[in-house]
Amino acid sequence: MNDCTVLVVGGAGYIGTHMVNELLKAKINVISLDNLSTGHRDLLPGGLFIEGRLGDATLLDKIFSTHHIDAVMHFAAYSLVGESVAKPLKYYRNNLAETTELLDAMRRHNVKRFIFSSTAAVYGEPAEVPISEDHPCAPTNPYGATKLAVERMLADCDTAHNFKFIALRYFNAAGADESGKLGERHEPETHLIPCILKAAAGELENVQIFGTRYPTPDGTCLRDYVHVSDLAQAHLLALEALLSGKDSRIYNLGNSNGHSVRQVIEVARKVTGHQILAVESAPRPGDPAVLVADSAKIRKELGWQPKFEDLDRMIQSAWDWHRFDKKEEL
Repeated sequence: MNDCTVLVVGGAGYIGTHMVNELLKAKINVISLDNLSTGHRDLLPGGLFIEGRLGDATLLDKIFSTHHIDAVMHFAAYSLVGESVAKPLKYYRNNLAETTELLDAMRRHNVKRFIFSSTAAVYGEPAEVPISEDHPCAPTNPYGATKLAVERMLADCDTAHNFKFIALRYFNAAGADESGKLGERHEPETHLIPCILKAAAGELENVQIFGTRYPTPDGTCLRDYVHVSDLAQAHLLALEALLSGKDSRIYNLGNSNGHSVRQVIEVARKVTGHQILAVESAPRPGDPAVLVADSAKIRKELGWQPKFEDLDRMIQSAWDWHRFDKKEEL
């Protein structure tokens, strides 16, 4: 794979920067495209950076004409469930319409390998857990609906244009690079673990628990957390599979272990050594009670082996990054 060039769309975001980091370590040429609406230029570890929208047809034509692109990785979706319910058109415009422009540009320039950052939100409320890839898809929010629409569009492009893709349905991305110098930075922050760590650091008065009457052992939502570096490794395996001529696939990415919101807070208290005030709040619209992955398929077919499955280790890496990032701001 050393001679290939990958266009990473959304390369300055949380998962995108970790992906760029892993690609560079694998000696792969990287071009990052990001409009910096939620990404951070200073976190990119290297490669060529281009500022712009993923749906800018003129810019895309220039990129594909100037560079020989072997594959595209897409991390540029909006991803907040609650916001997607309140502002659905924002999500359909960016996640679906802009991605359509990207795929059309790839078609024009005969680039036929695509790795898509999808989501467990395509499943909606699961009928059974753990959730396998053949579970019915019935998203309960516009975020999940837009991701599922892109997956279906990719399958249609495969049929029409011999366009090969691998869609990776993430469960809950967590943690930070083990170096402690690369991690999650959102403003405003809505993800559970960073909010818990902000409360531990005194940057928030408390962490909110959204809903305490779900049909789970302690009443709070149950989620499957997967380390961001393990996600990046799965993308490398997907890239290798596509470059070697493998067919299109859809895979779950999770650890097949569920942790409740209360459990995550307890682990964070242990890791940080801080008392973290938790406040019970109303449930958020569109939040399923339980999302736990069956990721046996990618483990069997691509040999994916997560290295950071332990929740303590995930939170420790995120805590290390949080403290480093705050020092950099001073």
